[in-house]
Amino acid sequence: MAFRIASSVVPISAGRFLNRAQQQIDKSLGSLASGSRIVRAGDDAAGFAISEGLRGQSAGTKQAKFNAEAAIGMIQTAEGGLNEQNNILVRLRELAVYSASDTVGETEREFLDDEFQQLVSEFDRIAKSTRYGNKQLLTGSGEDFEFQVGAFQGPENVVKFKLDADTTASDTGIDGLSVSDQGDALDTLGGLDEAITKVAGVRAGFGAMQSRLQYAVNALEVQRENLEMARGHIVDVDVAEETANLAQAQIVQDAAISVVAQANLGARRALRLLDI
Repeated sequence: MAFRIASSVVPISAGRFLNRAQQQIDKSLGSLASGSRIVRAGDDAAGFAISEGLRGQSAGTKQAKFNAEAAIGMIQTAEGGLNEQNNILVRLRELAVYSASDTVGETEREFLDDEFQQLVSEFDRIAKSTRYGNKQLLTGSGEDFEFQVGAFQGPENVVKFKLDADTTASDTGIDGLSVSDQGDALDTLGGLDEAITKVAGVRAGFGAMQSRLQYAVNALEVQRENLEMARGHIVDVDVAEETANLAQAQIVQDAAISVVAQANLGARRALRLLDI
């Protein structure tokens, strides 16, 4: 067996394995600390690129769900105003039926008409004051809305809605109605029935759009859940596997350190040959 002092392959080889073991230990500790299998892009370049694409899609889906929920909130704001308008119409009809009967006199009809006119004014005020932000919802603005309910570009990711609901007193036909005398009260009943039908139709339109948006929200929730699951399969660390890798690397490191120490002792043994 040759003894060498100037150069020795064993310490170099042992140092190489020691370095690899240290790199594995660093990687395992980083993965366990972060909970991610891919700490740096170099750990898995292809997996990193795929996971980042999925992360962007998941974030876009989350925002699209927020957009759909905000659109539902706008529609529910309009629905709240329509509900009160419907209640007013029901009360107006009660007053008209009451005034149409001979059980009340002219004086009482004046009192009934006072309430009737106040409620008509409130009906119109609700239509003009029901807003979402700075947008009037019940005055027939005719504004076109586009709700982005998808993570990508394209018409399939947009829900369109035309805001043409007009439930002002003039448009529903209750402006100018009166129950001040029996004949007017009877005529008013027909106009109120038409107004009730119109408001019900507007509510049905809002309700249909709200139902559609709710289904969109449900679909987006499922999409995001599956996207996060797919991304997790790529980037999430397997704690059991990574712990085993860490233990193995630590064993290799200890063994390499021992070999380096033994190799250094070999050089010292060679020096003993020089003893005289």
